Amino acid sequence: MSGDLRVTDRDVIPSTNSEAEVVFLGTGTSVGVPALGCSCDVCSSLDPMNHRTRCSIVIQSKEGNLLIDTPPDLRTQLLREKVSLVHEVMYTHEHADHLFGLDDLRLFPFHLGHPVPLNCEQRVERRIRHSYDYAFSDTKPTHPGATPKLEFKTIRPYQRVEVLGLNVLPVRLRHGPRFEVLGFRVGNFAYCTDVSEMPEETISALSGLEVLVLGALRYRPHPTHLHLDAAIKLAEQLQAKNTFLTHLSHDFDHHRVSDELPVGVHLAYDGLRLKITT
Repeated sequence: MSGDLRVTDRDVIPSTNSEAEVVFLGTGTSVGVPALGCSCDVCSSLDPMNHRTRCSIVIQSKEGNLLIDTPPDLRTQLLREKVSLVHEVMYTHEHADHLFGLDDLRLFPFHLGHPVPLNCEQRVERRIRHSYDYAFSDTKPTHPGATPKLEFKTIRPYQRVEVLGLNVLPVRLRHGPRFEVLGFRVGNFAYCTDVSEMPEETISALSGLEVLVLGALRYRPHPTHLHLDAAIKLAEQLQAKNTFLTHLSHDFDHHRVSDELPVGVHLAYDGLRLKITT
């Protein structure tokens, strides 16, 4: 994909209420690219489009920044993209590569004047309360910034919610045969990472998209993720005008693979920015 989708004014507020901007904070698999201990051509590449931090996006609307997931690379990602404030968070699921940057939210309540709202399923809330038990302890912290201040909002698949002026539809995705996660539709845009299968109800809910973001881990089949051919096949079924593949491993050299993809299918990359209609 050509670099003309990236903009230099990184805090542009869209000109109308019906527009927003999606910022790809991370597009890599759970171990990131380069992967530790690997010296393959992609992991050794100097091409910045082959440097992939853990998966996340921010949707910038007139009313604030909606963060999808809190990966371990979150602080670095927000600084890199000059996203100075997160107003709310939505979670796809509770796996470590989508959750364990949550403590980086600690500063934001000072700016917001209230705890950071976390929109998630109840299972994700239980994991957060367990993994970050110090944030919910009855013991008074040693100082005001010692723990993140958080509040939970329960979301459910196929029940629309209004978040920062955005009408968000959570949809059910299967992440392997025994684990379910959420994807999100906002206007003509949908974000569906960590997916191996879509229920028919979700396929129906994702009709008429302009932009689809879809996970595609590697070339070979995987038990809990779509591989490249399966992702392309699903993109063709959903008939979005443009599909951007994310959650990418070191299988994919950005420019080489981009030249091989069907028309309308692209590899996403860290720092990619897209305008969407909400």
